[in-house]
Amino acid sequence: MAVQGLGYAGFGSDALDDWRQFGTGLVGLQAVERGNNLLAFRMDDRKQRILIDRALGNGTRFFGWEVADAAALDALAARLEAVGAAVTSEPQALADSRRVRRLISFSDPAGNRLEAFYGAEVDDAPFRPGRNISGFRTGPLGLGHAVLTVENIEPMMAFYVNLLGFGLSDYITKPFRAYFFHVNPRHHSLALIETGTSGMHHLMVELFSLDDVGQAYDIAQLEDRVGVTLGRHTNDFMTSFYCKSPSSFMIECGWGGREIDTERWQAVEMFDGPSLWGHDRVWLAPEDRAVAREMRMNAAREGKRAPVQVMEGNYKLMAGTCPWWDGVRQS
Repeated sequence: MAVQGLGYAGFGSDALDDWRQFGTGLVGLQAVERGNNLLAFRMDDRKQRILIDRALGNGTRFFGWEVADAAALDALAARLEAVGAAVTSEPQALADSRRVRRLISFSDPAGNRLEAFYGAEVDDAPFRPGRNISGFRTGPLGLGHAVLTVENIEPMMAFYVNLLGFGLSDYITKPFRAYFFHVNPRHHSLALIETGTSGMHHLMVELFSLDDVGQAYDIAQLEDRVGVTLGRHTNDFMTSFYCKSPSSFMIECGWGGREIDTERWQAVEMFDGPSLWGHDRVWLAPEDRAVAREMRMNAAREGKRAPVQVMEGNYKLMAGTCPWWDGVRQS
């Protein structure tokens, strides 16, 4: 795959003070001031992973997808230009602002600004979390994952899979239509939810400790920021909750996400809904919320479990331990 991971994400907002408190005090990110208009967050040894830019309009967003080197960046640009996509080789000043060596920009069919880059800068100073947490799971898996709402999944899926080389992990059609895509062993780095409108749904960050997630959940409840209750997903096994950010999207704080074998993975439709338990989605229409609740109750009646075990900090699939998962586990 040309794209190796979600390297960074940026959002336009004039609520820098709210974002600083939210990012450090709830999520556990490290805030880095970049002048009066730009707030950056660290979550590992990279100089920045999430950017909040006052100079951009509220609702503006961009996503930085990482490639291996200059040759990979040039090859991606050539592939995009060959199908008529407008590609901009961004000036060094923007690359410096993004803390990368070089980048290009282009748009997906929904108009989301995408940036491809290589050579992310590493900070000499150690990561210092905003609250007492054990850290974030990043490295070769990237920042986490981004989930977008879209009018129509088909043209978006064709763009990301056929042109950018993303792999389809799996998909659901009830209680809503959603497709999940991988670019590395993280189960998905991008997901698309068909809602009839284009927007940003959530950004996921994965923590090393379930207790870090639980403590963030307590903080979110105290601050009335819970957007989706604590629960566990059926496809990537993530135990998580979603909190309302100072902008018009959510941050998912998760733990225990699975890794997949990207060379052997086979995509399938998931029929058990997005979550095994929990994850009551307050943003769903009442009828869809009822469908989701019944799917979770059915999973409970049938005794469905996520077939994982903890081994030296990694979460591995226990083949053969969960018959209902046989149809979708790695072959």
